[in-house]
Amino acid sequence: MSETTPALPAGDIEAVKQLQDTYAQMREQLSRVIVGQSDVIEQLLIAIFCRGHALLVGVPGLAKTLLVSTVSRVLDLSFKRIQFTPDLMPSDITGTEVLEEDHTTGRRVFRFVHGPIFANMVLADEINRTPPKTQAALLEAMQERHVTVGETTHDLPHPFFVLATQNPIEQEGTFPLPEAQLDRFLFNILVDYPSAAEERQVIRQVTGAAPVELTPLVDARQVIQLQDIVRRVPVGDHVIEYAATLARATRPKQPEAPDFVREMVGWGAGPRAGIYLITAAKARALLHGRFHATTADVTAMALPVLRHRVLTTFNAEAAGVTSDQIVRMLLEHFQPKAEPAFP
Repeated sequence: MSETTPALPAGDIEAVKQLQDTYAQMREQLSRVIVGQSDVIEQLLIAIFCRGHALLVGVPGLAKTLLVSTVSRVLDLSFKRIQFTPDLMPSDITGTEVLEEDHTTGRRVFRFVHGPIFANMVLADEINRTPPKTQAALLEAMQERHVTVGETTHDLPHPFFVLATQNPIEQEGTFPLPEAQLDRFLFNILVDYPSAAEERQVIRQVTGAAPVELTPLVDARQVIQLQDIVRRVPVGDHVIEYAATLARATRPKQPEAPDFVREMVGWGAGPRAGIYLITAAKARALLHGRFHATTADVTAMALPVLRHRVLTTFNAEAAGVTSDQIVRMLLEHFQPKAEPAFP
């Protein structure tokens, strides 16, 4: 089989071609509300099609909240926003049981009142503003996709995504996410300032026309179908080897680790990193019109997958070296081999 020959079933191929058309329409619709941020939009959609969660990091005013709510409208998914505050309790997220009296029988029974986490897409706004006890309430939901209250387990809607925002500059009164929770996010997406032309367009757009009407393009059933297709995308052994090498090279005690990692990294990425690199590479390949993942897809996904899984040492921080710089150095150090013909 040649490299250009798809290895997916005919039904999947048709769905992928439809996805490519829909993706172009999504970008067109999102551009009516969100100016620029093309990489951020692509990474956010990839996270959704990978059945993963995403952390959006950026200073206030960069439309992080608007982006997430707009994506939920285009995807026709139920959406809830939770504003995290220091006094937020776990039950404010998951829900709680209330005691009610049946006026007919006089019996008292407990009824579970669903919290805002029961939605397809949950925006955890300023997630680092709430204490660890409340942050931990998200852990079970993000990993297991259900919540347990008392002795009862309640399944969350399917599909389910947590998209969290975080302000990187204001740290007073915040509670940094522990590494165990950070690792549950597929992507750490950096939202940067717009260019000069984009900023002028933002000002013109926000102060001018009436609110934009968006048309839902994909529903929950289609999102689940596309998530299943992503899992079936073929990937060569050399791509898996490249992803595993990158992940293992971030660990300073591994033999694959270069000298700069041993000097500047205190703790590297776990096995989830390699899994997420391949899963994200598969989704990116589909969005770009290909039916198999390549090492170029892995390279493109390396920064959002690895930046929150590489913990720098004190010496690296003092020298101003960031995890992004270390990941870029790794990509330069481990150049992928030439792509062989796809079997």
